[in-house]
This record gives sequence, C-alpha cells and structure tokens, in this order.
Amino acid sequence: MDVERVRARGGPARWWRHGPPWPGPWEESERPGSRWPWRSTLLLTVFVLVGSNFAAHEQQGERAALDPFARVLLLVAAASLLWRHRHPVHVVFGTAAATALYLGAGYPYGPVLLTVAVACFAAVVAGHRQAAWTALGLLWAVHLLVAHWLYRWLPPSGDPAAAWAQEGVVAAWVVAILAVSELARARREQWARERAERAQAARRRADEERLRIARELHDVLAHSLSVINVQAGVGLALLDADPEQARTALTTIKSASKEALGEVRQVLDTLRTPGDAPRAPAPGLDRLPELVEQAARAGLTVEVTGEPPRLPPGTDLAAFRIVQEALTNVVRHSGSRHARVHLDEAGGTLRLRIDDDGPAAHADAGGSGNGLAGMRERAAALGGTIEAGPRDDGGFRVLAVLPTEVREDR
Repeated sequence: MDVERVRARGGPARWWRHGPPWPGPWEESERPGSRWPWRSTLLLTVFVLVGSNFAAHEQQGERAALDPFARVLLLVAAASLLWRHRHPVHVVFGTAAATALYLGAGYPYGPVLLTVAVACFAAVVAGHRQAAWTALGLLWAVHLLVAHWLYRWLPPSGDPAAAWAQEGVVAAWVVAILAVSELARARREQWARERAERAQAARRRADEERLRIARELHDVLAHSLSVINVQAGVGLALLDADPEQARTALTTIKSASKEALGEVRQVLDTLRTPGDAPRAPAPGLDRLPELVEQAARAGLTVEVTGEPPRLPPGTDLAAFRIVQEALTNVVRHSGSRHARVHLDEAGGTLRLRIDDDGPAAHADAGGSGNGLAGMRERAAALGGTIEAGPRDDGGFRVLAVLPTEVREDR
C-alpha cells in the first residue's frame, strides 16, 4: 500500500495493527457514529426464533407451548441486542427481564438464554461488569424461585420441581459466560495499552528524529554561515582598497555556500527516502583537514594534535559536529584568531579539547545557545559528557568525553 495514502488516513491499515483483524464490539462502541450490529442481531434473532420452535417440539408436554406472547418475548430479547454496543447496561437488564418472564411463564428452555449471554458479554467488555453480574444473578435467582417454589402456581400445570442437579449445569453456564466475558475484557484492555504504548513510542521517536534533524541542520548551517558572514564583511571592507583580497573572500563564500548546500541536500535526501541508505557517507573526524581549511578562510588558524581514531559512525559524526560547532563559536564569539584541537583516545573514551586564547564574548560560561545545547545532546545520546567554559588563564575551552564503543540499550 502507498505510504503517503496510509499516512493521509492517519495511520496503518487495520490488519497491520497488533490484535484481532476484525472490529471487536468494544471498538464499535468507542467510535462515534459506528455502525449498528444489524447482521449479527438478525442472525441471532432468526436462530432464537427457529431454535425455540425445535425446543418446544422436543419439550412438548413438559413445558407450555409457544404462543404469541412467548414469541413477542423471544423477539424482544433478541432484537434488543441491536443496542448492545450503545446501551449495554439497559440491554443486559432488558434481555434478563424478558428471559425471566419467558421462563416464569413455563415456556421451553432453549436459545433464549443465548441472548442473555451475548448481552452480558457486551456489557462486560464495555466495562459494565457490575451490571452484567447483577443481571445474571437476578436471572439465576428468578430461575431458582420458579424451578423450586413458584412452579406450583405457574404454568404449565402439574409440572414437578426441577432437579437440584440441574442447578449445577445452570451455575456452570453462568460461570462460563462470566469467564469468557472477563477474558475478552482483559484482552481488550491489553490491546488498548499496547496501542497507547506504540503510539507513545512513535511520538517519542518522531520527537527524537525532529531534534536530530534540527541539530544536524544547525551544525551544518551555523558553521558555513559564520564563515560566509565573516568573509562577506572582509569582502565589503576590502572591495575598494584590496580587490584581490575581496576576490579571495568571495571565493571562500562560494566554497562555503556550496558545501553547506551539499550537506543540507544530504539531510533532505535522508528525509525523503527514510528507507534508503544515504547517498554520501556521514562526515567524521577524517574530515578535520577540511574544517581547518574552512576556518583558515575565515581568518582562524587551527592547530590539531593527536590522531583521529577509528570510531563507530554515530560517535564519529558526533565528534566531528562537536569540533565543527566549537570552531564556529570561536569564529563568531571569540576575539582570538587562533584555536587548538587536541584528540586523545584512552581507556575506551575519546577526549576532544578545543581551546582558544581570546576573551569570551559572553559571561555565561555554561552557554545557553543552541550550539552548546546541541553539543551536549550529541554527547548525552552516546553516554558522554561536554564541559564548556572560560579557562583560568583566559580564553575558552570545550572538553568532550565520548565513549568509543557503541552503547546498546537493552
């Protein structure tokens, strides 16, 4: 099925969900404007009327013959099931009352008891357990009174009291109805919990993906736009005095903008084709020379010490973005034109230290902007830490500690 059409309808098709592939009675009752259960009610009505005729034939002479009043009671008990999803309490008491009148009048035992079972099932799965138990209890009490005491004054005349062994069968019938109903109710609640958990997990994944995309776009654009901004200022300042230097600044702007467009296009391609592999590999510490070159174009000299280790893709990307953002902050917020990047791997961790010697532009050492927040989020997602603040001897330092092994959530 087309993914866009599925999303347009607000979710996957019914048969994709965990649970029964058919619409249960509780689902119909929970949806406003749900369809009436015409087919099942019609089938039950026909079965009750026809089955009662066979029961009357088998119990001829033992129970009263079916007359118009008996057929009206059968019809009322069966037809009221049409409202079992919308008014389960009224229906369960109505079918119990109609069945009690039917049995009290001495009519044959038979499928009429099925109407009470269906009504009780619908009431329990809809959450009206007490009403269902009460209706069944009242029907059972009426049966006991009629079968063992009131039978002397009720039709058919001359019938004896029912055997007490028969009450065991009735009790088993009642217990079976309640057990099946409670089982269905428990399964319904379990499916509802699972649906809620899946929806919550989907929302959480969507929030995490939005955050990741926002962080990635910020890191890509902030660095390139900072370079462009600096070089644009240089070009404007030197346009008349030193045209050759202005040309160099414009060349740097062109190169930075082209790279930014390429990385943004890569992020957008990932969004458009979530199931496909990205067309280009994610950047990592192997691209540190490019960062150094870009920073040089912006007038920042970067000294790198230490060799980039082999890292998992996620850690490699995070390390690259942290260095990129730290250098971007130096370009934008520091008076220094010199920065140092030091890499050190030991004990299963990678330590990244980015220093500059210039005065911090803001007094807030912790940093409350999106850049430092994004670095902290990247490090926290991998189980690492970020420390950022002014040094005692002046300048600013960003220290990232990242695990070199992929953390698996169990």
